[in-house]
Amino acid sequence: MIIYFSMSLCLLQTRSLLSVFEEDAGTLTDYTNQLLQSMQRVYGAQSEMGLATEQLSSQLLEYEKQNFALGKGDEEVISTLQQFARTVGELNTLHSELASQMADRMIFPMIQFREKDLTEISTLREVFGIASDEHEAAMVKYSRLPKKKENEKVKAELVGEVAYSRRKQHQASMQYYCALNALQYRKRVAMLEPMLGYTQAQIHFYKKGMDLVSKKMDSFLVSVSSMTQSIQAQLDSEAEAMRLTQRELLSMEDTVYMPDRDPVPVNRTLIQKAGYLNIRNKTGLVTTTWDRLYFFTQGGNLMCQPRGAVAGGMVLDLDNSSVMAVECEDRRYCFQITSPSGKTSMILQAESKKEYEEWICTLNNISRQIYLTDNPEAVAIRLNQTAIQAVTPITSFERRGEVSSCVISGIAPEAEDLIVPGTPIQFDIMLPASEFQDQNRVGGRRTNPFGETDDDCSPESDDSLLQQVFAVRFLGSMAVRSGQTQEVIYEAMRQVLAARAIHNIFRTTESHLMVTSSCLRLIDPRTQVTRISFQLQEVTQFAAHQENGRLMGFVVEGRDWSEGTEEGEPSFSAFVFESNTEGEKICYTISLGKDIIEAKKDPEALAQLMKNMPLTNDGKFLLLDSETGDTANGGAPDEEESEA
Repeated sequence: MIIYFSMSLCLLQTRSLLSVFEEDAGTLTDYTNQLLQSMQRVYGAQSEMGLATEQLSSQLLEYEKQNFALGKGDEEVISTLQQFARTVGELNTLHSELASQMADRMIFPMIQFREKDLTEISTLREVFGIASDEHEAAMVKYSRLPKKKENEKVKAELVGEVAYSRRKQHQASMQYYCALNALQYRKRVAMLEPMLGYTQAQIHFYKKGMDLVSKKMDSFLVSVSSMTQSIQAQLDSEAEAMRLTQRELLSMEDTVYMPDRDPVPVNRTLIQKAGYLNIRNKTGLVTTTWDRLYFFTQGGNLMCQPRGAVAGGMVLDLDNSSVMAVECEDRRYCFQITSPSGKTSMILQAESKKEYEEWICTLNNISRQIYLTDNPEAVAIRLNQTAIQAVTPITSFERRGEVSSCVISGIAPEAEDLIVPGTPIQFDIMLPASEFQDQNRVGGRRTNPFGETDDDCSPESDDSLLQQVFAVRFLGSMAVRSGQTQEVIYEAMRQVLAARAIHNIFRTTESHLMVTSSCLRLIDPRTQVTRISFQLQEVTQFAAHQENGRLMGFVVEGRDWSEGTEEGEPSFSAFVFESNTEGEKICYTISLGKDIIEAKKDPEALAQLMKNMPLTNDGKFLLLDSETGDTANGGAPDEEESEA
């Protein structure tokens, strides 16, 4: 409502209308401040949106630089995120433009209304109040004029002062009242103009966004949507498979989780293996600890992954290494891995018999370097079948033969010509030689199962020019038909190793093989008791394995008096050993001992031989390369500790 003022207007009516307008102006001021705060909050959020989208774009580009441990196959994700980063960068430009338009078309008009119009009302109100106070003071002075004695001069001054204050009050009130009337119109514009600018800015933002999406991103978003749906389908399939697996696991009996209760047969053709093993570590001179770690094979290496590690590290090179079962304290299922040089070894423990046997078979397969062949699985299966055939008796309807490298009289001997089919194999030496001879010497000389004789070969009576000790492990012995060809040794090696694999016999005992110029002695390293001994003249053949250089064997000739003949029939026994060093060294030492025996028959030949050989300071023994310091001195080495 527009108020028209006049000098004759009733003062009461004017004051009443003025209070209403002033109350409305005060309410408008409070609301304007609150509305401006809300608008500033929207503007701040939009500005923060621009900064956030800029940071988001940069962070999307950082995905490619992250070194994810499982990042293989993320190329499609990387390219998609780069496209999203470019799109978010364009959206950041739109957000920044929208924030600028909000500042110009929404915040600025509202601030201008508050600072100009509302501040003007407040100022005019103060001026009007001052003019009213001056008018009241002038009227107070004019009302005090006396009735009897009038001073015309004073009266005229007071009348002029009242007229001046009234004019001033009238002018101030007119300006104040006009401003209050105009505020009723200006507040409507002030409320609508910022929201009009805000809405137009948003429409402009969305139009540009739609142009960006419709022109550049329609096909891209469709492809991304298809990719995410495909990934979600794969996830749902995997989740369903996991749920089925969980239900199957929940339905199983507790015996499935019990150790050493594996119903699945042992797989002896594996060329890869992984699982938890206990490894023995030396913590002091006589104290050891066991740690449970995760081991796995990779190519020809044994790897170990400690707890908390992302990847594993190499523990031992398995090529040409030795793997055997060992007795270890009060623990079961222990086996030892020894490097080809014999300097590095470790003792591991499996949690079940099946795991124990599969680990030994797998490591032995890797030691043979089967993994380097074109089809390692087929080679492993073929070797396993060959091992089974090696211990299968030969019938008249099926014959089994291999062409040997040693040809006798131009004819390659077959396996049954070398070893009688079904010949029993002795896998361990239980008693010292002297005790065994005493048990078998009843009513005359007889050949014991190891082929040793009654000739004295004790350390006390041995005055030999040659004495060399080797650390070996006895694998087995068996009777053979011939002692004149090395092929019989190779066939014995094959059958002994195959029999051990088929019958799960992995445990071996370490001994010291002493080679002298008169005999061979197998000595217990702990008790120094001679387990078995042979005269060197009775050793007819000796050879190292053609592929695995740590395998060696020899054939011993004996006499069999079971037929009742006076001289006895010749019999032959083959002995197979595994050494920590090359078997050729042992064969060379045996050959040297035989040369010394032959040279002893001719003093001049013996003297010539001694000139070409280094001797000890006392001139008693030949000097050869010692396998280790302890074994050369005849000491009894303890079990090798792990260096892992």
